[in-house]
Amino acid sequence: MSLQGVAVSNSSLLQPGFSLLNFGGHVFFFGQKGWPKRSCPTGVFLLDIKQNELKMKPAFFSKDSCYLPPLRYPALCTLRANAESDEYQYIIHGGKTPNNDLSDKIYVMSLVSKNSKKTTFQCVEKDLGGDVPEARYGHTISVVHSRGKSISVIFGGRSYTPLAQRTTEKWNSVVDCLPSVFLVDFEFGCCTSYILPELQDGLAFHVSVARNDTIYILGGHSLQNNTRSPTLYKLKVDLPLGSPSVTCTILPGGISVSSATLTQTGDTKFVLVGGYQSDNQKRLSCNTIVLEDNKIEIVERASPDWTPDIKHCRMWFGCDMGKGSVLLGIPGANKQLISDANYFYILRCKGPEEDKEEELTAQICSQTSTEDPGDSTPFEDSEEFCFSAEANSFDVDDTDTYNEDDEEDESETGYWITCSASCNIDINTWVPFYSTELNKPAMILCSTGAGHWVHAQCMDLSESMLLRLSEANVKYFCNEHVDLNKGLQTPKKVLHLKKQPMKPLHKKATMKLTPPVKKSFLRRLFE
Repeated sequence: MSLQGVAVSNSSLLQPGFSLLNFGGHVFFFGQKGWPKRSCPTGVFLLDIKQNELKMKPAFFSKDSCYLPPLRYPALCTLRANAESDEYQYIIHGGKTPNNDLSDKIYVMSLVSKNSKKTTFQCVEKDLGGDVPEARYGHTISVVHSRGKSISVIFGGRSYTPLAQRTTEKWNSVVDCLPSVFLVDFEFGCCTSYILPELQDGLAFHVSVARNDTIYILGGHSLQNNTRSPTLYKLKVDLPLGSPSVTCTILPGGISVSSATLTQTGDTKFVLVGGYQSDNQKRLSCNTIVLEDNKIEIVERASPDWTPDIKHCRMWFGCDMGKGSVLLGIPGANKQLISDANYFYILRCKGPEEDKEEELTAQICSQTSTEDPGDSTPFEDSEEFCFSAEANSFDVDDTDTYNEDDEEDESETGYWITCSASCNIDINTWVPFYSTELNKPAMILCSTGAGHWVHAQCMDLSESMLLRLSEANVKYFCNEHVDLNKGLQTPKKVLHLKKQPMKPLHKKATMKLTPPVKKSFLRRLFE
């Protein structure tokens, strides 16, 4: 195991609870702090790590994608058509939004296209019925394969106290979710929950690893008992033609740990890194986990040479990068007195022989790349954020370094303005209102004076009216200026018809008009 330090010039985006996705050896960052900015409206970044330099390039979503908020502490796993398939998608369930709201939605994210300049994903929200899991975070989702079929399994996590049980003092307190096992069938869109007698306490921030039709649940923290149970659970899922069945077996040899990171180093080998063995004590030891068809073996392995910063800090966090590597982070508050200290570390759990084999494979793959040569140009500085290992290794004037302080303040300009006295659009609480919105509110131009932009939602515009105004070539006036505009309009000149007076006709009176005059007069009278 080797540990490499990576200093980050601006680490505010990467906070505990972030996630990493690996598509074909390329690592993508998801779950940033705060809502996405204009520089990357999707909130998904491609990580390009070379030596001591980490660059982040914004990724894009296809036009038919749904809105995906930045979620921290969600449940992630890969979904394959079958156990032998090389193509896969990512399932994202639950998590915390930047407003600390919990999500109960489930998304399927797949790679549409990628070249050296642009990566495009498709994100689809799945509609589920039946026993749908409640909103939660700190849980796990796994995929098992049985009898030629696949199904997802959700377990554990935490959620907010139910509304009926909340008090003013503990309004946002969290509790363990019930220890129910949920089976989610994406083909038919249905969920089924199972209550197993072996699972008595709720668990959060545990580790789950699946192989074929079996899931092993290791570690986790229980709020109710404030314990990290060393119990090892084995869930076996059977998918016959009828109803699925789930059984649970308690095994010895578990590990008392929470918030650990699991990375795969081989077909049946995994490495367990990090986490906590108590509230105030990190777990610095590592373990190798070997899965076979019907058994699991957990053995302790040699730990890397942890730096003094890692040993003495109270908190750390990380995520699996794939291919046996883990990205570990230490909060900056612990390192304010150290000027040249690194914030992030890359822990490689594979041995030297495995690394050489992987490097040789990567070279062979690079020689047979299927990317379009015309698109294989270097990253442009304007399209990526640069995190340098050494602050003095480049000239600031020559490098477009990302800094949140340089980000345009969207609370005063752009889409996050106060458009009117009744404006209620807030960048921290806004969610899409119209189906055409993705990551910013819809706006419309008021034609008063020099013109100004207002939010369509603040103007109480229906979606059909908003689409009609965007397509029609007409002027629009906001609610505050529509009456003023009517008052300033010059009334149109109305032409009044000059009518000749008529003499009253009596019964005995007769009209002495010539026929031509009589015809024209009657024509003017009745037209």
